[in-house]
Amino acid sequence: MALQLKIVTPECIEYQGEINRVVVPGTLGEFEVLENHAPIISSLERGKIVYENKDGLHTLQVSGGFIEVQKNLVSICVEK
Repeated sequence: MALQLKIVTPECIEYQGEINRVVVPGTLGEFEVLENHAPIISSLERGKIVYENKDGLHTLQVSGGFIEVQKNLVSICVEK
């Protein structure tokens, strides 16, 4: 099963689709999520989210939020 990413803000869905990987600014430091990552819930700090899909690398500046990873589904709720 491919890795699915959904990034939402209070205003809209920023991205939803299949990705290869995502790097996020966790509270204890930056970390990367790949396919079959262990389940995790973490808060996010100010920084940038970088995700890679078939079209290449994409970045999104955020001021904080939360990430949940479960069964190749990555859900990120952020403030921009």
